[in-house]
Amino acid sequence: MAKRKLRLTYITNNSARKTTDKKRKKGMMKKLSELSTVCGIEACAIIYSPFGSEPGVWPSPSGVEKEQKKFKNMPMIEKSRKTLSQESYLRGMISKANKQLKRVRMQNCKKELRAVMFQSLTTGIPQFQNLNLLDMGDLRWLINQKLVEIDNKEKSLSNEVTKNQNQTDHNLMPKNSWTMNMVNLKPP
Repeated sequence: MAKRKLRLTYITNNSARKTTDKKRKKGMMKKLSELSTVCGIEACAIIYSPFGSEPGVWPSPSGVEKEQKKFKNMPMIEKSRKTLSQESYLRGMISKANKQLKRVRMQNCKKELRAVMFQSLTTGIPQFQNLNLLDMGDLRWLINQKLVEIDNKEKSLSNEVTKNQNQTDHNLMPKNSWTMNMVNLKPP
């Protein structure tokens, strides 16, 4: 049976929430055990729940203490090497969003310039009166780029036509003297 998509929302029914808590905690401990075994990771977990008086601990209380001591005794550089504060996380997300925004703005600008160029070509009336100096420079660059693309396409098509003509001429040429004689012989 296929798993159905689970909606992650607060469970209002107290008994259902308690059952889910018990199952999820057990599943979490099992996954942590598998991760530790398969990948050789030293790990521990402490899970507090409103339904139990004691927190859930994996692998054992002494194992958790051992891992905590190991972590506390690590040098500060080693501890913070791969940690991410909320501030640095948000800075990274903002930077990523700004790059994406810049890319989308550039794409929109190109689309607008293409529309202006297309409108000018179809109507025969230049549509450049609403463009500022930067947009005019971008339009000039876009037109030059399109002209280069047209030149490259023209060259490739010309080369292809020449290649096809050479191949056709080569196929029409007789291969040896016997075929030459057969070509020259005509039935009466």
